[in-house]
Amino acid sequence: MITLRKSVERGYADHGWLKSFHSFSFADYHDPAHMGVGNLRVINEDRIAPGTGFGTHGHRDMEIVSYVLDGALAHRDSMGNGAAGGVNGGHSGVILPGDVQRMSAGTGVMHSEFNHAKDGATHFLQIWIMPSRRGIAPGYEQKRFDEAAKRGRLALVAAPDGAEGAVTIHADASLRAGLFDGGESAELALAPQRLAYVFVARGSVQLNGKLLAAGDAATLAGEEHLQLAGGKDAEVLVFDLAA
Repeated sequence: MITLRKSVERGYADHGWLKSFHSFSFADYHDPAHMGVGNLRVINEDRIAPGTGFGTHGHRDMEIVSYVLDGALAHRDSMGNGAAGGVNGGHSGVILPGDVQRMSAGTGVMHSEFNHAKDGATHFLQIWIMPSRRGIAPGYEQKRFDEAAKRGRLALVAAPDGAEGAVTIHADASLRAGLFDGGESAELALAPQRLAYVFVARGSVQLNGKLLAAGDAATLAGEEHLQLAGGKDAEVLVFDLAA
């Protein structure tokens, strides 16, 4: 069964400096019918105005993936990432289009996220996945997947075992990303006992013959495969999730 959810059905918050679409219940947006899919808890499509951002705040027991679509996201955390270019072996913390960042909140982490540009919003996806177990040590990882790696295929960008160069998430889930235009297509075998969730970040694409536009999503339950084709400047995320 494939269940579609259109972009306009999402929650929306306009804070002036931040404009955010919520695929699932988040903050002041609450819909009991949309609390998440499997162990996928949050997909927020955020646009941060120039010179603004999220001040230092805390998280715990969550796998958080940031996927930048446009602009740059400056990350800084209590593990030393983003501080003076990264201390104690930490990362510089600047996330650009093509980068995938994973932060394991675990027992607790403080972080901030800013758009330091003088003009131009930072457009990114904030993704939260429930971890396989609570109380792990906080961690951070950031890897780059350029356009060639995702063009016409579904590249594995996050997985429990870090396979194929993906970032390692401590959750029973994986994330693939692909770019599709014109005649480009990709197929993926699915385990019917699990769930798949497809989110179109930009453009449009056909999922098993059904048209999805930017911001649209689909939950697949009991399906054995998915096919993406007929894309028009499409960037697509595909999650494999515990049911």
